Amino acid sequence: MSNNYGDWLKEQREAAGLTQQQLAEVAVMTRTHIAHIEAGRRVPSGEDARRLDKALNTGNVLSRFLPQQDVAVADYFEAARQLEQQAVMIREFALSFVPGILQTERYARAVLGTSFPPVGEKECDRLVVTRLERSKILDDPVMPVVWALLDEAVLRRVVGGRDVMAEQIMHMVRLAEKGRVRIHVLPFDLGFHSLMDGMLTLMQFEDQPPVAYSEGTRMGALHDSPPVVQELCGRYDLALSDALPLRESLALLRALAKDNGHHD
Repeated sequence: MSNNYGDWLKEQREAAGLTQQQLAEVAVMTRTHIAHIEAGRRVPSGEDARRLDKALNTGNVLSRFLPQQDVAVADYFEAARQLEQQAVMIREFALSFVPGILQTERYARAVLGTSFPPVGEKECDRLVVTRLERSKILDDPVMPVVWALLDEAVLRRVVGGRDVMAEQIMHMVRLAEKGRVRIHVLPFDLGFHSLMDGMLTLMQFEDQPPVAYSEGTRMGALHDSPPVVQELCGRYDLALSDALPLRESLALLRALAKDNGHHD
């Protein structure tokens, strides 16, 4: 996005004689989030903008001129999407589909374009663009740290055709080979495991408590209660302890890509 908004926020903050941390305390936000807004990496929510206006005595300027985003996600996922962009560590568990931030364009289109009732081509394009925008957090070579724990069903079920599936699997292999993402597979022969209820995302931040996001059919929930987050982290750790090691997981991915027609 254009950084005019972030530049203006920085000018108003400095004119008020406030550091990022001081503004964060007055506006009940995190310093990291304000730094991201000023750098043009994040767009504040409407509530964030209202708090910033109040903290800086700027009337409704920051709220009124809030940059518009053409973001197409389910309402229940929006809060998690914003937090995902701020996390320093993301741990994903996928039961049915490849996690969104790891999806290729063709795989994402296959997933998003087969909903019922069906969506039009224009709407599908919007959904795909939003999903690919999410994956740009991986453009940074270091942050966030990403762990992907995949049920074997994610890899065995062919989505979009064998060539699409081969491309998707090799995309994950390359990310892992670069050290950008760690991938572990929970094999079928393990039987029952602690995360079979549905997908789960765990997020950690630089200067705020961790959160968890769980999702089922047409519903999602963001969890910030410390006991609940701790319980979900425990479930994740237990499942991870039963997963294949990284090397064996990547060997399985390469074999499945080959089964789907990939050739080195």
